[in-house]
Amino acid sequence: MKFCRYITKEGTRYGLVENLAGRECITHELPGPHLQVSDAGVPQQIVLADPAQGNKLERPIALDDATLLTPLPLLSKIMCVGRNYAEHAQEFGNEVPKEPLIFSKPPSSLLAPGGRIVRPAALSQRVDHEGELGVIIGRTCHKLREDEDVRRYILGYTCVNDVTARDLQKKDGQWTRAKGFDTFCPIGPVVQSDLDPWAGVKVEARVNGEVRQSGTTRDFIFSLDTVIRYISQFCTLLPGDLIATGTPSGVGPLVAGDVVEITVEGIGTLRNPVVDE
Repeated sequence: MKFCRYITKEGTRYGLVENLAGRECITHELPGPHLQVSDAGVPQQIVLADPAQGNKLERPIALDDATLLTPLPLLSKIMCVGRNYAEHAQEFGNEVPKEPLIFSKPPSSLLAPGGRIVRPAALSQRVDHEGELGVIIGRTCHKLREDEDVRRYILGYTCVNDVTARDLQKKDGQWTRAKGFDTFCPIGPVVQSDLDPWAGVKVEARVNGEVRQSGTTRDFIFSLDTVIRYISQFCTLLPGDLIATGTPSGVGPLVAGDVVEITVEGIGTLRNPVVDE
């Protein structure tokens, strides 16, 4: 199932996304995802609406014509995997990591599809695109055992652009500031619950229509099993949390006026324009 979150004259809605005559369209209005909590009020699991519960729209809305929002309204954290493709590690002269290299982006960096990526021109002279597969956690996940199936903890998948101030990343020696500016985490346009990254899905980034990055999740250095288990050993993943799984080689600079598109096979295309502050 594919779903999105979008704005109508009546307010925010969730929509079922289906392919009609080769075009992605919102065909049904869905009840919002339900967060189940324990008796103590601790988040436990996000339950998606059954598509059969949706109300069919009189007129489908082309996804490209909808005003889309980030797929889920809240999350506690964004965890990211650095250098998870060997060629990307090598393009900057870095060694391939021996264990997952984890960093985070603040939730304030989130940006909806179509939103403007703002280059902080006073602070950074090079801002790069990084197209990635995003994994959204569906249930509380803590210290997973080796024999546990990570799939049961995944709500779905989406596109992510891990925008990075490359010069600040090199200058600071750690990545928080370089990765954490407002607008530096575009996400969307939909969540796809039926995807198999283990079998390999294509991840691509284009700038002004030109392909800059192209890779497949088959080339992950660390599989999703390894990444999710690794993160869960040191911090609890909560329902709605996002994991950005790493970017293929070919990252490059963005300038004002560019339009950057991140396409993940089976999900769709996340499109954002770039402006200067």
